[in-house]
Amino acid sequence: MRKPFERVVAEHADTVLRVCRAVVGYADADDAWSETFLAAMGAYPDLPADANVEAWLVTIAHRKAIDVHRSRKRRAIPVADVPDQPSTAGVPVSSETELWDAVQALPLRQRQAVAYHYLAGLPYREVADILGGTADAARRAASDGIKTLRATLPALREEQPHDRHP
Repeated sequence: MRKPFERVVAEHADTVLRVCRAVVGYADADDAWSETFLAAMGAYPDLPADANVEAWLVTIAHRKAIDVHRSRKRRAIPVADVPDQPSTAGVPVSSETELWDAVQALPLRQRQAVAYHYLAGLPYREVADILGGTADAARRAASDGIKTLRATLPALREEQPHDRHP
């Protein structure tokens, strides 16, 4: 029996928000997150029972991130004083802002590969399915991104690489 969609949202909301923030930045992450779950809600009844729900949601988030990047060219420049505040779920603490800024500075494909593999925990073959290309290319993009982050952030230089998935 399929889980209620509300449980799917509760189980994967934080991961999808972290991925959205890593790929599109804080200003647009909440919108990308909302659009991801709106699209997912409509498609959920047709999702195969054996599907990897987290990978499916990250794929949708990836597509919504592309939409956000396209829409940036068509919208007004944000102002300094915005009356509404974005959600604080998944917002890094002040000690992590340097890391998140460094992630945002990565080239898009590296940022996506790092977000999808290290934040969402997807194996490289699923990252490749989302981004297009091979698992080796996804692994290389993530590796290059981590290498850049280690070169940029002294605290990461001492950490050893770790992959949760092949």
